[in-house]
Amino acid sequence: MVRAIQFDRFGGPEVLQYREVEVPEPGPGQARVRHTAVGLNFIDVYHRTGLYPLPLPSGLGSEAAGVVVATGSGVDHVRVGDRVAYNAPGSLGSYSQERVLDARWLVKLPRAIDDRTGAAIMLKGLTAWYLLKRSYEVARGEWILLYAAAGGVGLIAAQWARHLGARVIGVVSTEAKRALALERGCELVLLDGDDVRARVRELTGGGVPVVYDSVGRDTLFQSLDCLRPHGLLVSFGNSSGKPAPLELNELMKRGSLYVTRPTLADFIREPADLDAGTAELFGLIERGVIEIAVNQTYPLADAATAHRDLEARRTTGSTVLLP
Repeated sequence: MVRAIQFDRFGGPEVLQYREVEVPEPGPGQARVRHTAVGLNFIDVYHRTGLYPLPLPSGLGSEAAGVVVATGSGVDHVRVGDRVAYNAPGSLGSYSQERVLDARWLVKLPRAIDDRTGAAIMLKGLTAWYLLKRSYEVARGEWILLYAAAGGVGLIAAQWARHLGARVIGVVSTEAKRALALERGCELVLLDGDDVRARVRELTGGGVPVVYDSVGRDTLFQSLDCLRPHGLLVSFGNSSGKPAPLELNELMKRGSLYVTRPTLADFIREPADLDAGTAELFGLIERGVIEIAVNQTYPLADAATAHRDLEARRTTGSTVLLP
């Protein structure tokens, strides 16, 4: 028996229960992983609250790092004893000491990347990858607008965008977060209370070609108003809630805009895509281009506290749960 976080009903952090669970032996194509660090992400909140519905009871979490302790038949890209990390879209259960999962999601960790970093980058780092290289390929000298610039995805994306030559305008909630975002890639950082629309249009001479918005409901129209004609809104999160339905004429009125609502799973469906994304991400980390800020750790048993702090915007960078 091992311990894991599970929940039987949707709701606040109080629904999370730390329980003993059975872990089966891996079947064909599966591996059993003993976790050393578990990534905390805002999508975990969406699953816990039911914003993204799922059958109950359920485990939680899709991202972790650890050691392979057993493999099923047909698994040959990892072996027992390998240090691995993963993000397994649609397969919850990383909030646990051990679990069995589809081995296709496992990636070997280079020696230069420690387990806590590994647990913090498979969702957030690959999200930054698809935002900047797949959803919209940023170009040198372009201004871009990035919300939650001091968060887990934000700090990685800002550094990566700067490496690509982009000029990053970040949006954060506090002065302390502004200072952090400026240290990690942002050229300018605005606060939530600022007139973001006016400042962005003034700074860029008419708007940015792309907005990366993880906030959702509260910022939808503000984001659209920050775009130049033919600009793209990449809405990749709902930290303030799910956006209201968008009348398509709103895109026409603002200069024939585009909107996409991407998810990481659609960019790593094929092993070749997962390998390409992780190779690029790991390489930038190993060369020091991107520094991963694991600024908070909590015992796995205290996952509810970690969720409260995340939702209250008391965290910066990445947060890791320790089994």
